[in-house]
Amino acid sequence: MKKQRFASVWDAIEPSRAATANMKARAEMMIAIREAVAAWEGTQAAAAKKLGLTQPRMNDLLRGRINKFSLDALINLATRAGLSVRVEIARKAA
Repeated sequence: MKKQRFASVWDAIEPSRAATANMKARAEMMIAIREAVAAWEGTQAAAAKKLGLTQPRMNDLLRGRINKFSLDALINLATRAGLSVRVEIARKAA
């Protein structure tokens, strides 16, 4: 059995480069939102209200249930959390 090395877990488990890029972006966005919410030092219920989420949906976000959030939804939540979202596009090195 030959061992393989991957740059990230997403490279190992996602079937395409597009899916990998999407999952990496979603993961980074969820981490940033979770950090912003933690800085508020309030209850989950208060954070959910501020982000316009239900309590169960907030719990999904804080527990990192990435498959329950689209990139579009996470961009909206990041903005509501007071974060600035920027997309960077670059050509892949040859």
